[in-house]
Amino acid sequence: MILILVASTLQQCSYSQNQSKLKQSKMDSIKKDNPMYSNTDTSKVTLSNDEWQKILPRDVYNVARQKGTERPYTSKFESFSEVGTYYCAVCGNPLFRSDTKFESGCGWPSFYEPISKTSIIYLPDETYGMSRTEVECGRCKSHLGHVFNDGPPPTGLRYCINGVVLDFAKAKDAENAYKSKQEKSKE
Repeated sequence: MILILVASTLQQCSYSQNQSKLKQSKMDSIKKDNPMYSNTDTSKVTLSNDEWQKILPRDVYNVARQKGTERPYTSKFESFSEVGTYYCAVCGNPLFRSDTKFESGCGWPSFYEPISKTSIIYLPDETYGMSRTEVECGRCKSHLGHVFNDGPPPTGLRYCINGVVLDFAKAKDAENAYKSKQEKSKE
């Protein structure tokens, strides 16, 4: 009986009470205090949680490393509609293109397809008496959210992602940064 009551109060994208007092930090594409952050490096990042705690803002650390969940409808990306790429705010790994984002009504940014097969790791999650699939960043293994089978075509999937662990670069900005790096490498 108690399990049914608890399960009925949880949404499919669960909400963690310990997140309510944390402030959302501004996530930009240049992480000067995070030497692991890169939009182009594909090597795996393996730091201890103690090391991540020194680098990451508290709210990002809570979701990414402690598997927390931000409150629904609080992410700046939930109703965001710019054209570009969403990256892992922890390591800079490209995760989703903006053209795969859709309005799911669940309160968190939702996507129907990751940028590549290696950008996401899938893990079983049986917490709160529910059977779900957790998604982590394929580069740094940070908790991103969950994936469900109730999304739109063509995949039928809904990646329900905590916005605090997302970073975003507008399409033109990302293209200019890429060109700049290419020119510097030729010098």
